[in-house]
Parts: sequence; C-alpha cells; structure tokens
Amino acid sequence: MAAEQHPCFEAPENLETKIWRYMDFTKFMSLLDTSSLFLSRVDKFDDPYEGATSHFNITARPMVYADAKIPVEVGHQLGEFIRRSREWTYVNCWHLNDHESAAMWKLYAQTNEAVAIQSRFSVLQDLLPEKTYVGRVKYIDYDKDWLPEGNGFWPFVHKRKSFEHEKELRILSQELPLNASDDTINFNQKNDTFGKNIEIDLNQLIEAVYISPDAPAWFFELVKGAIDRYGYSFQVIQSDLARKPVY
Repeated sequence: MAAEQHPCFEAPENLETKIWRYMDFTKFMSLLDTSSLFLSRVDKFDDPYEGATSHFNITARPMVYADAKIPVEVGHQLGEFIRRSREWTYVNCWHLNDHESAAMWKLYAQTNEAVAIQSRFSVLQDLLPEKTYVGRVKYIDYDKDWLPEGNGFWPFVHKRKSFEHEKELRILSQELPLNASDDTINFNQKNDTFGKNIEIDLNQLIEAVYISPDAPAWFFELVKGAIDRYGYSFQVIQSDLARKPVY
C-alpha cells in the first residue's frame, strides 16, 4: 500500500523530514484503540476558506482565460462543484518540522494532558492505503495570488498565509456521493458522518510519543501504561521545552 501520486500533492524536499501530530489524551487513546487515523470532513473545520478559491482568481479569470476562449461561467461551475464537494472531502493534518514546536503544543493541545506522535513523511506515505493522497499545504495571499485551477484538489492544498506557521502536511481522501444506478455524482445526498477512519500500522508509523512540556509526572506514566496495555513499545519522551534555563 501507498498513498496515490498526484500533481496537486507535493512532497517535502527531504522525504525523511519528521512529521508531528499534536493531540489531547482522549484522541490519543482513540488512535490506540482503533489503530486508525481519523480524517475530518473539510466543511466542519473552523476555517471558512477550506476549499475556497482566492479572491484574485475571481478578478483575474476573464484575463487568464481570454486567449483560450473559456467562458467565465466554467470557472464558476468548477467553484460550485468544489464548494459542494467539501462535505465529501476528508482531511487529517500533521506538522512538518524536524524539531518539536512550542506553538503547536499551544494550538492543538488545549490542556497539559496532551501528547504528540512523531513519524516521518516517507513512512506515512508508504503506509497510507489506496485512494488517499498526502502532501504539503501551500500558503498564498488570497487577495494577490493565483490559486491553480483545473483540478478539484487544488483548493484543498492551499491556505491563507496567516496559517503559514502551521507548516501543514495534509492527508486527503474524497468520496463523492454517487447514484447507484449510473455512478453519476449526486450532491443532493446527505452526509451523516463527521469523518472517516483509515486503518494504519501504528507500529511502523509512530517513532516516538512526546509528552506535553507542562504535563505532570503521573501523566507520563499514564501514557506509557496505556501504550503497554495496547501491546505497543513506542519510545515515550518527556518534552523538555519547559526545562528551566541556566545563566
């Protein structure tokens, strides 16, 4: 198995770059219990720009497509298709960084009872099942920059520059609703799920589990005990970001 190759999904220059997923203890326990990654529906994210095109695209389309004689309405139709596909597009987010991130602890671990699982891009890519994609998110100025068009995945691998600190790596899976009779897309169907799980070999995926820098000593033992009970032997590391400085 391996993630699908696709031109919209760009790998980091160094395939051995470390990747991190920061989470609270409940989500970590769910990960151990299901041996799967949870991909959330894009339309449930807080960022309303998920799946949107840039404002510049709307302004520039008449000029960009003038020589090709492509009606502006085609761009609008593609935009409407992508807007409706948000409900059927699922994403799981990681942080690309060779080092632990204090900012990510604060953003995605709301309490001191939190962990970060650490892997590498090459490992994740090889373990993902078919019909999933993985690549870096690109950050653009939605008022000044052209967002590529011509493929429905482009808006899902771009975000506004105000999120650039996230250095996001994104797993994506899309399951558009099809009519059983002729396999045509039917967006009138309702999606009753909040996301989907994809099974993954945690023994191969997880290189280490980091404990929140502000976590109490008992939490370290709690996490280690949970890992042992599920039969795993991940290295457990107490983050030293809160270590006292010396002068």
